[in-house]
Amino acid sequence: MQLTEEQLLIKETARRFASKKLSPNAEIWDRNAHFPVKELKEMGKLGLMGILVPQKYGGAEAGFLAYVTALSEISEGDGGTSVTMAVQAIVETCILGYGNEEQKNLYLPGLACGDLFGAFMLTEPHTGSDAKAISCKAIKYGNQYILNGTKQFVTTGANADIAIVFAVTEHPDSNKDISAFIVPTDSAGYKVARIENKLGQKTNDTAQIILEDIKISSPMLLGQEGQGYKIALCNLESGRIGIAAQSVGFSNAAFNAARSYALERKSFGKPLIEHQAIAFYLAEMATEIEAGRLMMLNAAELKANGKPCLKEASMAKLFCSEMAERVCSKAIQIHGGYGYLSDFPVERLYRDARVCQIYEGTNEVQKSLIARSISNEV
Repeated sequence: MQLTEEQLLIKETARRFASKKLSPNAEIWDRNAHFPVKELKEMGKLGLMGILVPQKYGGAEAGFLAYVTALSEISEGDGGTSVTMAVQAIVETCILGYGNEEQKNLYLPGLACGDLFGAFMLTEPHTGSDAKAISCKAIKYGNQYILNGTKQFVTTGANADIAIVFAVTEHPDSNKDISAFIVPTDSAGYKVARIENKLGQKTNDTAQIILEDIKISSPMLLGQEGQGYKIALCNLESGRIGIAAQSVGFSNAAFNAARSYALERKSFGKPLIEHQAIAFYLAEMATEIEAGRLMMLNAAELKANGKPCLKEASMAKLFCSEMAERVCSKAIQIHGGYGYLSDFPVERLYRDARVCQIYEGTNEVQKSLIARSISNEV
């Protein structure tokens, strides 16, 4: 697949930024669970936080292929930063697709340039993959809604400026249904209950958020009342392709680290790479990464062209996320005992990659979707 000149420019911009600003700091950021606000705002100024946003709202309007290739490069530099970038794109897409003009003008420019950070609040402590089972409530009184509930695994929940919150709407003239709201996080009643201590991706906070009697005016309703589930589902394909792109980034970073180590480290009088066992490991890793990259790009091209790609997105997410764990594990093996130490990046990459099999729909969910899709093919 040939990328356009603009797509290549964005990819190269992301690669240089990741190499200069993210990779050198990733280890200490990971150790201190540091949220890199300064670097994220720099990404905004470079246009990397608003690749999908139209130019009239301050974005780059460069398309989905440019976005996933840039996301993959940022993932090579730092996993948590790439998650912040990905969630930013999801929030922007929700507002673009369902927001009114006032909401777009109010929030998209700030999100696109990195002055605002967004969060996406769907999952609750008891729901997991069953999004329809949410119990967060938005009860309407006159021209406002009162929100109450708890949201779990909220990416950027403690650092976000606005959040897309999904809640069950209730009022006397309507059946219960899920609706979406734009909620400023400085609203009275927005409480960060806990920052989760995670295995990896520690440079992005994952929070439990309590919403306690938050008053939201009707103009902050995103789309129409009852459209919440539809809004939540609108990002499924792009989100899963994004996870595939992250997985490719983690894998490529682990491969490059392992190759460099194998070229420098000597064993039994010659570099590790001259031992067939190590060379074969690297050959397998390179092959799997290339296969995953092509699957990701194929799904992204379908998405960019407005073609159905649910199966391809699920396949890319499934393969790439499992491939990333295999590649990162082999990278640790090539490093030997040193690969198990935090002095080398491969142990962090392994930790960062592991969650790719869980979020944006577990891999078990992906297998069910793929099985359903192929069973319906003629």
